[in-house]
Amino acid sequence: MKRILYISLILASAACSCGGSKEPASTTDKETVSVNPSELSCAASATVLTLNVTASAAFQAYAEDGIEWVTVTPSYSAEKSAAVTVSVADNVAYQARETYVTIKCGTTRQKVKLTQAAMEQGEIDIDVPEGYHMVWQDEFSKNGAPSASEWWYETGAGGWGNNELQNYVAQSKDGEDLAYISDGSLKITAQKMGGTVYSIRMNTKKHWTYGWFEARLKVSDAPGSWPAFWMMPQNFTTWPGDGEIDIMEYAISTQGKNKSSSSIHCNAFNHMKGTQKTHVQSVSNAATEYHVYACEWMADKMIFYIDGKPHLTVNNDGQGYDHWPFYTPFYLKLNLAWGGNMGGTVDESKLPAVFEIDYVRVFQKD
Repeated sequence: MKRILYISLILASAACSCGGSKEPASTTDKETVSVNPSELSCAASATVLTLNVTASAAFQAYAEDGIEWVTVTPSYSAEKSAAVTVSVADNVAYQARETYVTIKCGTTRQKVKLTQAAMEQGEIDIDVPEGYHMVWQDEFSKNGAPSASEWWYETGAGGWGNNELQNYVAQSKDGEDLAYISDGSLKITAQKMGGTVYSIRMNTKKHWTYGWFEARLKVSDAPGSWPAFWMMPQNFTTWPGDGEIDIMEYAISTQGKNKSSSSIHCNAFNHMKGTQKTHVQSVSNAATEYHVYACEWMADKMIFYIDGKPHLTVNNDGQGYDHWPFYTPFYLKLNLAWGGNMGGTVDESKLPAVFEIDYVRVFQKD
């Protein structure tokens, strides 16, 4: 009995000794990152900047989510010290813009602010609607292709739901630019090449809910041409249920010369039923002179303007989504269709047809 008790005490003592002398927990120092310079800035024109990164381990480098005017390379470096290239696209707007470039090493992040200056306004005087401020614009001031950071293209044939005859391409076809900027305006061209008419359908990457949307346009009088300035919902699932806003449509073969139309489409009001809310307005010298086409979109109504004069008002009748799906984000569209339900009878001898856009601007309430 004594021997058993003695052994038990030894074991208890050993157990107590082990519990009271714990080894310190292993720790890993937090990763470190240093970046030089700590801020970046540049002019409105496209440029390439450099960040010098020193880290305690491999690191990642990236711009903020959704920022398409900044490209960061390399996105990953196994080296602890490396140069990171920050490529910045042209800023074609009259407002400066900013974002952040993040350098991440383990759980440590360093954010570097990047600011890009606004485009020079020069002698251009922007007429801002009363009670609004400008939130986006493209003045098409720099010759070349439209800004890839601001616009995207829809491509393909298939009639586009309207029996259209053209095939849309992304900016050019076989080396021929069909969307290009020269002499201060964007030209969208429909051109026959190898038996097919090719054209452009381009859309803003940004989208908005409510505002004043306007463009200064010179349309095409070629029979069969159908230039348009319009809007579609960002989260599109079905037509016409999710809505369509047509700020300007011009089709000489079906509407007549120097006549432009504005319309809305939704489940209750659309041209398939013959119930669309629309109005055709005379526009003098529509194909030889610029005119400003605009839509003021509010929660309770839309007002369509030509050269500052209202010609169509559509009220929200309060009867729900089928009558008014216009409370979600929409983006802007520019295209030049050929033929189809509204384009009508075509005359290919008049090709190429050209749709000219001096500017596109978006304003929202103060």
